[in-house]
Amino acid sequence: MDTQFIVSLAIILATFALYIWIAIYNKAKETSEFYVAGRGVPPIWNGMAIGADWMSAASFIGMAGTIMVLGYDGLAYIMGWTGGYLLLTFLLAPQLRKSGSYTVPEFIGDRFQNKAALIIAAICTMIISFTYSIGQLSGSGVVIGRLFEIDAKLGTMIGVVLIAIYAAFGGMKGITWTQVAQYLVLIIAYLVPVIFMSLQITGNPIPWLSYGDIVGKLGALDRELGLSEYFAPFEKGTKWQFLALMFTLMAGTAGLPHVIARFYTVSTMKAARWSGAWALLFIGLLYFSAPAYAAFSRFILMTQVAGSKISELPAWTKTWVDTGLLKVADSSGDGILEWNELIISNDIVVMATPEIANLGAFVIGLVAAGAMAAALSTAGGLLIAISSAFAHDIYYRILKPTATEKQRMTVARITIVVATLLAGLIALDPPGAITQIVAWAFALATGTFFPALVLGVWWKRSNAAGLIAGLLVGLGVTLTYIFAAKFGGFTILGIIDTGAGVFGAIAAFAANIIVSLATKPPSQEIQDAVINLRYPEQMTYKDGEIYMED
Repeated sequence: MDTQFIVSLAIILATFALYIWIAIYNKAKETSEFYVAGRGVPPIWNGMAIGADWMSAASFIGMAGTIMVLGYDGLAYIMGWTGGYLLLTFLLAPQLRKSGSYTVPEFIGDRFQNKAALIIAAICTMIISFTYSIGQLSGSGVVIGRLFEIDAKLGTMIGVVLIAIYAAFGGMKGITWTQVAQYLVLIIAYLVPVIFMSLQITGNPIPWLSYGDIVGKLGALDRELGLSEYFAPFEKGTKWQFLALMFTLMAGTAGLPHVIARFYTVSTMKAARWSGAWALLFIGLLYFSAPAYAAFSRFILMTQVAGSKISELPAWTKTWVDTGLLKVADSSGDGILEWNELIISNDIVVMATPEIANLGAFVIGLVAAGAMAAALSTAGGLLIAISSAFAHDIYYRILKPTATEKQRMTVARITIVVATLLAGLIALDPPGAITQIVAWAFALATGTFFPALVLGVWWKRSNAAGLIAGLLVGLGVTLTYIFAAKFGGFTILGIIDTGAGVFGAIAAFAANIIVSLATKPPSQEIQDAVINLRYPEQMTYKDGEIYMED
């Protein structure tokens, strides 16, 4: 065994031991702890947990690679994902926290006083979270595959077993505190290589200030090779696709059930707002670094790997070729590796960069541990969302209201294991790159929950019939467009599958409003409850008056 393998394995096992210890120490003993961590998480720690929940394998592993390949057009991911937190923090999170619900489907069931609405919302939650979890399991396969120098598919199977055990044990209480630890691991693992690369290439240890010069040099290299320039806008897609993708990611952020669930774990509306503010700060550390990561990685590949003799390529290329995620082909037959002969998957850029930049075994191991932390933290939140949608919203609220706490916890844990195994089977042969699969989950959230929650909180006239129509139409339009664009080549204004949410959202808003206006309005009690959500906890709205609580 080589030194790099031993160091990487040691760091990953050490972090795993930490996560398992935290999960055991904070094991959920009752349903409120399993679903909402007892509602006692302080805002700063909740913000850190939100950051880990949010910064998935797509953010950690896939985003820098996507920006490296797409250049300017990849910035839609950063702008959409960060902007979405502002929408969620100010538009929905405090109001949803005041509702006192455990889950998004429970809020919808209580807001519209309708069991069918609850069931449809629970099914939408499971579809969105399941799609998202495929990307996380695929990401864990990339990490484990590289660590053991095995095929990424086998790495995915190992990841499935680890995540199923880890998520089923602690519930939301255990996951909250493991996510705090995972955030610290992943952010250190992300920042250390990019700071070292910045120092190595530019002599400046502050990558956010230094990578602009490298982007300029990349433009010159692209012109020499006759490529479209790295920073030229709308080269890889239309401006409509850029805007549609940005909107889809932004609105999807505000509608993701597993992210919203994190705001249920704090004690007050004010704490929910502060959680969002802290989360934005913690998320920004990684997101501001991704463009620098992409620029440095591309620069090193173009100047130090491309143009080399294929017989003299560095050792790291062979280990990545073995995973199936890197292809080196001498199509010209001259024995020299040209830039267009190097086919590198978006999903290995961050993982491979420490090796490409020769940063040493410890940094390589640290990045592997950070990538696993990112995949685990988000997978845990997603599986809790799937589990709560079935075990709490369908099993307990609909099928068996008399179920004991023990029965509900058992069903919740079985649901997690089954969902992980099913998602893992699909992740063995994923239908797209990690960021693409994740973008589909955001599109589904944009087309279903974003319109439902915005109208549910801010329009008292929205009723159960309108809500159901909006959810079904939004889900149908979004899924149809994703399949038509991905597999049929159908597009409108050049908008591809990752921007499908914009059409789903328009259709869902229209269906909800039209059907609500065409049918009977909600009762006065429901309308008062909707207005009441907009006021701080110490205020209550009733019969057109505001009452201050003692």
